[in-house]
Amino acid sequence: MNIEARKIEFIQEFLKLQSEEAISKLEKILKKEKDTSDERLFKPMTIDELNKRIDKSESDFKNNHFKTSSELLSKYK
Repeated sequence: MNIEARKIEFIQEFLKLQSEEAISKLEKILKKEKDTSDERLFKPMTIDELNKRIDKSESDFKNNHFKTSSELLSKYK
């Protein structure tokens, strides 16, 4: 059975569930799996990348290429 067929079968069985507890358990499993897969996608910066980002940030600040927190907050009010 391929993955698509397994998903459909799982969904059909899930829709038949009447237990709030079983649904909660499956939700927790799904959230944990999603969090774990998100962590696998995370790739930390190298020291060189971090230093380049710091250098650019400092340069931007010196050249007034930044927004104050007040400017940012006013944008979202």
